[in-house]
Amino acid sequence: MTIKNIQIKSAVYNFLPYKIKKFLSSGHSRSIRAKKNIFASFGLKGISILVSFLLVPLVLNYIDITKYGIWLTLSSIIGWFGFFDIGLGNGLRNKFAEAIAKGQKELARIYVSTTYAILFIIIGIVYFLFLIINPLLNWTKILNTPVDMGNELSKLIIIVFTFFCIKFIFKLIGIVIVADQKPAINDSLNVIANFLSLLIIFILTKTTNGSLLYLGTTLSVAPVIVLLIASFVFYNKDYNYYKPSFKYVDFKYFKSLESLGVKFFILQIACIVIFATDNIIITQILGPAEVTPYNIAFKYFSIPIMAFTIIITPFWSAFTEAYTKNDMHWIKNSIQKLIKIWIMVVVGVIVLLVISNQFYLIWVGYKVQVPFLLSAFMGLYAIISTWNNIFAYFINGVGKIKLQMYYGIIAMVVNIPISIFFAKNLGMGSTGVILGTCCSLIIGSFFGPIQTIKIIKGNAKGIWNN
Repeated sequence: MTIKNIQIKSAVYNFLPYKIKKFLSSGHSRSIRAKKNIFASFGLKGISILVSFLLVPLVLNYIDITKYGIWLTLSSIIGWFGFFDIGLGNGLRNKFAEAIAKGQKELARIYVSTTYAILFIIIGIVYFLFLIINPLLNWTKILNTPVDMGNELSKLIIIVFTFFCIKFIFKLIGIVIVADQKPAINDSLNVIANFLSLLIIFILTKTTNGSLLYLGTTLSVAPVIVLLIASFVFYNKDYNYYKPSFKYVDFKYFKSLESLGVKFFILQIACIVIFATDNIIITQILGPAEVTPYNIAFKYFSIPIMAFTIIITPFWSAFTEAYTKNDMHWIKNSIQKLIKIWIMVVVGVIVLLVISNQFYLIWVGYKVQVPFLLSAFMGLYAIISTWNNIFAYFINGVGKIKLQMYYGIIAMVVNIPISIFFAKNLGMGSTGVILGTCCSLIIGSFFGPIQTIKIIKGNAKGIWNN
């Protein structure tokens, strides 16, 4: 399937109501491109959300709550290794978009090829070190599990980490697609991977007894299969010109990619500490079983976050293009529209909170009990996160991320101790963990908008313009 077949300009588009077609076809060419991707992504994300929600009760019927909590914690820990791309993924996203905006197609291919080469070297070293260190680690203590699970965990970790490393490299096809301002196509890859996982796990429920090893293997292998196929298809058709090649690997461009990449790398570490440590904190303080209700609530209130992400994702590279061409008028109007949409997100979060208990009951039944206070703070997290993303996407797109890096470091430093304090010392349990996350994100809610205004007005100086 090619990009031309997936784009809105297909037969389906002709059957859309006139007002929708007019809306999608009006405005600046950059806005039209963004709106069409948003429209397509909503359909794809809707399917993805449905599949991911169906996956939860299916998994809970396959394994118990404790094992599910173990898997969630383990997958979070493995995800920490994502920071080893040292920000190159986001660096490629910006540099590729800039090169395309300037019509420098060969330079874009150099960026792609060089990024693949560097990440392959990095992940090769990381995987080699992992094989040496892993036998020395006591995963039953790290995951707070019974000792008799040691053998199963040791096998699972090797499998999960191996496929994580493969995914680490081949996920770059998604970055290239998004940098080309076609995030809807990247979303379709996620939908296919989720559906494949759902299908395999459904088969497992009919053919095997509950196995954490089978579950983890399925959820690790499915996205890798999709990315491998996607890389082969897109680099041989629509992105053939940008196909990675040894001929175009030029390490002198590493500095260009990494000039932003180092800052993005630090931001990634901050994000990992803020967003990916919650499960391990809960596991160590309360036990792995408590990770499950926390993640049920997190997944539920991820609905507005994902919806807003669909809308805002095309704007990162669009902001890069607009800033490169000094189109501040379009940038200002776009941010104002995003703020109006954010207000609707707030209303949506309130509605989700009101119906949360009824939804949980329909979704997972009585197997998992989610406290209302936990849901309330998850809703607050969704509101803060989406607000911050409006300005973070603009700041990331224009590459002025030094200030964001600094307050990201502050948020990272305070997140774990404050989460532990709320959860353990104040006795708030898992609710205290998400409250700690909310507190650590507040600083960005103020500095992000201020920096954005300064950049748009052209009076950003010093750290505000770096």
